[in-house]
Amino acid sequence: MGDGLRKAGNVASEYAPVADVAPAISATIPGVTSHSRPLNTPAQVLFASLIGTTIEFFDFYIYATAAVLVFPRLFFPPSDPNTATLASLATFAIAFIARPIGSVLFGHFGDRVGRKTTLVAALLTM
Repeated sequence: MGDGLRKAGNVASEYAPVADVAPAISATIPGVTSHSRPLNTPAQVLFASLIGTTIEFFDFYIYATAAVLVFPRLFFPPSDPNTATLASLATFAIAFIARPIGSVLFGHFGDRVGRKTTLVAALLTM
């Protein structure tokens, strides 16, 4: 039965192609079509990855710039300027350490409860 055929009815000797079943299923269940969704092309995957990586890089670039120029005076005003800058950059380093830990944790829950639910939970924790 690995050749795309299924048992038609209760008779073991009669087989019907699986493709003949799809119109019957799509006619009885609303919202189900017999057409399969095309897979993403490599160019689409590359473009989506490029956009995601660009946004992520921009986020870290902006945070690094703020960690040097803004955060020392904003969060550590009574400290020495060099110490405040180092403390600000230490928070930036913690982000690099926490990132792989978070990806393992949220990846696990994404597989268990679903990626959409996990994405919403991750966004709510930010």
